[in-house]
Amino acid sequence: MTAATRSSTPQPEQVRAKLTGLLETLKRADALPWADREARLWRTTFPQMTRWLPDDEASALRRDFEREVERLAPSPSTRASVR
Repeated sequence: MTAATRSSTPQPEQVRAKLTGLLETLKRADALPWADREARLWRTTFPQMTRWLPDDEASALRRDFEREVERLAPSPSTRASVR
């Protein structure tokens, strides 16, 4: 008999815990806590992960995430002056 395989279907509780943890990290931050590449990854992955949650909860999490990322992301003019 083979070793037990894990389910590939994410559990809403685990998804919720991961997303709320990421959101709390952003809320406590004064700047994006990730390098550009990781920030791009989370901007893609976070909304996809919300698909495993009820629609109203998913929408609220996506809205909160985007608000925090926008608050923390340097403006285009700031990025140009840093170079």
